[in-house]
Amino acid sequence: MTTDDAGCGCGCGTPGRSAFLSIGTGAPQEVPPAAGGRHSIEQALVPAGTFTMGDSSGDQNPADGETPRHEVTLGAFEIDATSVTNADFARFVDDTGYRTEAETFGFSAVFHLAVAAPEDDVLGQPPGTPWWFGVRGADWRHPGGSRSDLDGLGDHPVTHVSWNDAVAYCSWAGRRLPTEAEWEYAARGGIDGAKYPWGDAEVDEGGWRANIWQGTFPRENTLEDGWLTTAPVRSFAPNGYGLWQPVGNVWEWCQDWFDPRAYQRGPVTAPAGPGRGTARVLRGGSYLCHISYCNRYRNSARSQNTPDSSMGNAGFRTVARGAVTA
Repeated sequence: MTTDDAGCGCGCGTPGRSAFLSIGTGAPQEVPPAAGGRHSIEQALVPAGTFTMGDSSGDQNPADGETPRHEVTLGAFEIDATSVTNADFARFVDDTGYRTEAETFGFSAVFHLAVAAPEDDVLGQPPGTPWWFGVRGADWRHPGGSRSDLDGLGDHPVTHVSWNDAVAYCSWAGRRLPTEAEWEYAARGGIDGAKYPWGDAEVDEGGWRANIWQGTFPRENTLEDGWLTTAPVRSFAPNGYGLWQPVGNVWEWCQDWFDPRAYQRGPVTAPAGPGRGTARVLRGGSYLCHISYCNRYRNSARSQNTPDSSMGNAGFRTVARGAVTA
């Protein structure tokens, strides 16, 4: 399975757009920078420092390139305390008239239990991950398909946005996507070497700590944490730096190109990832992660997909451009 034709080989990693039946064409749009003041998400200040990047738990997926562990030094930066919400993304669209790639292509990837569309709108199922459907009319406003909407979901993370769509939002907001190193450092919340943002306790120990799958994947979700798909962005508890749900809920796009060998040869000060590639990095896992199939709801877990791919379990958060003083 290559980065050209699929996302990660796990339950909650979605096949790339080319794995589904394509209809229409999509192309990134240029969006003028914002006049300022429209990006209203609370900021978390992450102090300058050095941390150990990579898997410390032994649960890494070898093909993802979570090792070798290595020290990385970063300057201070500000990052969104939450994922960008449907309400946040709606302001961007209202200001710019932007159409996402799911809208221009005419379809997006929807988990089979979340489909809300006529049977004729289901365009196909990749053989390796048959729980993912290509659904005509699925987009950020219609996360399950044409029979769904955003009623009551304003504070949920926006989904069905490609990496290109996320970059367009950043251009409007005067921001950028976090590098993979920034994302992991912020997700760790000041606890170096821990498996999760809260430490090493398992996600269900003492009450649910993140929105992941419970039950038998991919057929039965017992909803013990309260959610079949996305949860409001301020669910559960923030980490030590004030980030809500860096793991679980939705995968988050990062700035970097994906390379499973990146840790073997990258710089150790403010790394920005490879100079080129075919897929972009996703971090954090999603509501579909389960220990029996996809245990990527960990600080160090990595995934990837093509920049034009969109899906019902991926969104993004942004960072401020330029350096800040801690």
